Amino acid sequence: MVEAEAADAVVKDVVVIGGGQAGLAAGFYLARAGADFEILDASEGPGGAWPHTWPSLRLFSPADYSSLPGRRMHRTDGGNPDADHVVEYLRGYEEYYGLPVRRGTGVTRVDRGDTEGFVVHAADGRRWRARVVISATGTWSRPFVPRYPGVGEFRGEQIHSAGYRGPEPFDGRRVVVVVGGANSGAQIAADLAAVLDPGRGELTWCTTGPPRYLPDDVDGRELFRVASASVRSGAGRGVAALGDIVVVPPVRAARDAGLLVATPMFDRFHPDGVEWEDGRREPVDAVIWCTGFRPALGHLRGLGVPRVGGRVVTDGPAIPGAPGLFLLGYGDWCGAASATLIGVGQWAKAAVNAAVGR
Repeated sequence: MVEAEAADAVVKDVVVIGGGQAGLAAGFYLARAGADFEILDASEGPGGAWPHTWPSLRLFSPADYSSLPGRRMHRTDGGNPDADHVVEYLRGYEEYYGLPVRRGTGVTRVDRGDTEGFVVHAADGRRWRARVVISATGTWSRPFVPRYPGVGEFRGEQIHSAGYRGPEPFDGRRVVVVVGGANSGAQIAADLAAVLDPGRGELTWCTTGPPRYLPDDVDGRELFRVASASVRSGAGRGVAALGDIVVVPPVRAARDAGLLVATPMFDRFHPDGVEWEDGRREPVDAVIWCTGFRPALGHLRGLGVPRVGGRVVTDGPAIPGAPGLFLLGYGDWCGAASATLIGVGQWAKAAVNAAVGR
């Protein structure tokens, strides 16, 4: 059945699924190796997840330490690069290396071929046959929101950080609850705290524990160094031992001004707000869930890849027992710092070297 469906498929040695930073890094090494490959990307434009982030978002590191392999990100004035700067860098990177990215091509599933290789199915019915598949779809399309008692009765607004576009829509709200004690929660809370008029609105930042700020002088350069050293030593915790929140300038300013005050997580919703364990209630107009993402791997569900606790078992970007299939850029579990601009290159190189037999 699979072979009959794939009779009219485009044949490539390697198909990369996802044209964001991880997919482009893989493309760089595939092009350098002279591989016959194509990058399939669901978006209509370049930049992966970066065009969809909030305006005030900044990288953890200066441009010099936020580059993909082969081409430096150009420097910025006024601090670390914002999302627009990253999008333009990725656009230029793709164009500079002439990477074969096919836009508007969402992949729905990947099947095994006859004796080896894969058949890649796109939403529009097109198919590709490839000996190797590198999945680099990231996490942005799978925001995670936990279930809390009473949430179905809550009449206020709820959005995930993936849908946050700035503080203006929340001005004048009675209480805006930001849920999450990691970077997105701290950055969005700082973004809101800087503009909300205390006389017209109020911010509550809910976390499951006290905020764990990294030292103020730690940025993405140090995080990458620690993550890499952790892998080499087998120490395990790596970056997590330092803390959860990088103190970028807006977060530092809000924290030092006393505007970032963490509140313990509430226990349930009621129609007009939230309630804590001690019975205290707060009226709430809006909740912003800064609760992270899950890997977008639905297209691989038919391959039966090994999983433990719901997570695919990996050895770096390789999947034991699944020859020719690689995961790139989803997080530390498939390569330390692989979800960062500076960190994904080493894992892209490893995946490509294994794919082309180097």
